[in-house]
Parts: sequence; C-alpha cells; structure tokens
Amino acid sequence: MDWYDTIFELIDMRSFSNLWFWIALAVVWSTASHWVLGVPYDMVARARRNGGQSAQDLEDLIRINTNRLLFIGNVSGLWVLGITCFVLTGLVLLGFVYGVEFAQALFLLGFPMSLVGALNLSTARLIQEEEAQGPQLWHRLTRHRTYVQAIGMVSIFVTALWGMYQNMAVGPFGS
Repeated sequence: MDWYDTIFELIDMRSFSNLWFWIALAVVWSTASHWVLGVPYDMVARARRNGGQSAQDLEDLIRINTNRLLFIGNVSGLWVLGITCFVLTGLVLLGFVYGVEFAQALFLLGFPMSLVGALNLSTARLIQEEEAQGPQLWHRLTRHRTYVQAIGMVSIFVTALWGMYQNMAVGPFGS
C-alpha cells in the first residue's frame, strides 16, 4: 500500500461520514442565522434594548445592505438565478441520479442557502417599500431571522436523515 492509499484510508473522503462536512454544515447555518441581511443580529438586540445611536447605526447598515442587495438583484438577478438553477440542477443530477455523494452533500448545503438568498431579497424589498425604521424594522429582522432558523432546522434534519441513510446503505468502506 502506498502513501496515497494510507491517507485516504485514514481520512474518510465520503461526505456524510466525514466530520468536516458536519462542522461545515453547522458553521454555515450558525453564520446564516447570526447575520441578518449582512448585519450581526446582536446589533438588532442592542438597538431594541438601547435605542439612540445603536438604532441609528442599525438603520444605516440595513439601508446600505438592502440597497446593495436590491441593486445586485436588479442588475444581474436573472443571471444569478439562471446560474444558480444550472448549478443546483447539475448537483441534483450528479448526486441523486448518478450517485455522487459529494454532489449530494453540496446540494443539501446549497439548495437551502438559495432559499435563504431569496428570502434576503424579499425581506430587503419589503424593508425598502415600507421604509421600515425603529420597532417595525426590528420586528421585520427578527421575523427574517426566525425564517432562516426554520429553514436551517429543516435542512439540518433532512441532511442528517440522508447522511445516516447513506452511511448505513454504503457502509464504512464504500461500495
């Protein structure tokens, strides 16, 4: 056995039995839950608690980030949508038709994050249309975070079920 076989025997390169995949999944969802429209959620809590300059800072950052998101959506939204659909379709075909476990793992990470991206655009549009400020803005951001957390919980649950199924069906040494 050469060094290449030894390394790949030591480090399991299958996605769902790899600890690094599960760490990445946890980091992706904790980050998505913490950053609400590009603003850390603790700023929302601080603005709600203290008001004043904290609330003004939050409103300024949200205004900047919503304008940025909506500009990107207006300028290149169809291209981003097309490329995203192409990539996700490719991952579905590779993963679930051809059985490539890495593509399955990427799809189970990417598809829910694309839902979060669409939710970001929708929330940014609503904030801009409502010209939300103060308690209305805080409520909108809290609701957005709750939706992201719900998507994350469902995603982690489905990914865990699929990963357990893959690990039991394929076994510890692959097929």
